[in-house]
Amino acid sequence: MFQIVTDTSANLPWDYVRDHAVSIIPFSYHVDGVERTETPGSFDGPAYYQAIRDGAVASTSQIPPQRYVELFTPLLEKGEDLLFLSMSSGISGSYHSACIAAQELAEAFPQRRLRLVDTLGASLGEGLQVMRAVELRDSGMDLDAVADAVTAQRDQVCQLLMVDDLFYLRRTGRVSGVTAVVGSLLGVKPILKGSPEGQLVVSAKIRGRRHAIQTMAQRYADLARDPAAHAVGIAHADCPQDAQLLADLIRQTRPPKELITVCYEPVTGAHTGPDALALFFYGAPGVRLQ
Repeated sequence: MFQIVTDTSANLPWDYVRDHAVSIIPFSYHVDGVERTETPGSFDGPAYYQAIRDGAVASTSQIPPQRYVELFTPLLEKGEDLLFLSMSSGISGSYHSACIAAQELAEAFPQRRLRLVDTLGASLGEGLQVMRAVELRDSGMDLDAVADAVTAQRDQVCQLLMVDDLFYLRRTGRVSGVTAVVGSLLGVKPILKGSPEGQLVVSAKIRGRRHAIQTMAQRYADLARDPAAHAVGIAHADCPQDAQLLADLIRQTRPPKELITVCYEPVTGAHTGPDALALFFYGAPGVRLQ
């Protein structure tokens, strides 16, 4: 056996993390310049997103390698081998920081195994892969086999994201200022997807929020592969009614093995803004290109 480690970006329910002994590296974020760190069960999603609606500025910063060293070291000292599944390198420098830490720790603990996987995902796009790693580990597979299997399957994780206000995408450089203004005036809801490189790219621009939710559900119906054998994830930035609507549409078309709904964790949520809604599921190889 070996220890599975991920970060708070994986957005997994805390009871799942506890029950499956997954170690979590907490990410920090800032609200109006004040640093906060998400710890198990501490995040108040509705209060966080309401503060942003009311004008608070949420921001994030890169995780330093020392943060990974501090969490990995006690586990390695106990004789644990580690599999770390990271937030996408396409949207964060966290994976690079983890690689630097791993190089340092390889010299300090030459007898231990430490494998890193860049999930090319965030929120439950990352979390579903952590769940897959847990499932494979518990079935008896060794560390390298699990790491290789998750890496081989990461391009099958489809990630769809609808944002309510284009301002947040403009602020993070996802769309131009002119596009943001025009889109907001026309009530256009952009749907983004995770690219093969783990970045977010615009997939569609849909008029009207309900229509955009229906479009996401249809994409699931068209692209999901063997959903009865996999979990599906929904993350929302304080819009539980829309998350419920999306879940109902999914269950009506192709019911999954399990449907997990969570409030968007604060680090990714700082970039999506309030009322964002995301859907994560396994599709066929190359689904990120569709």
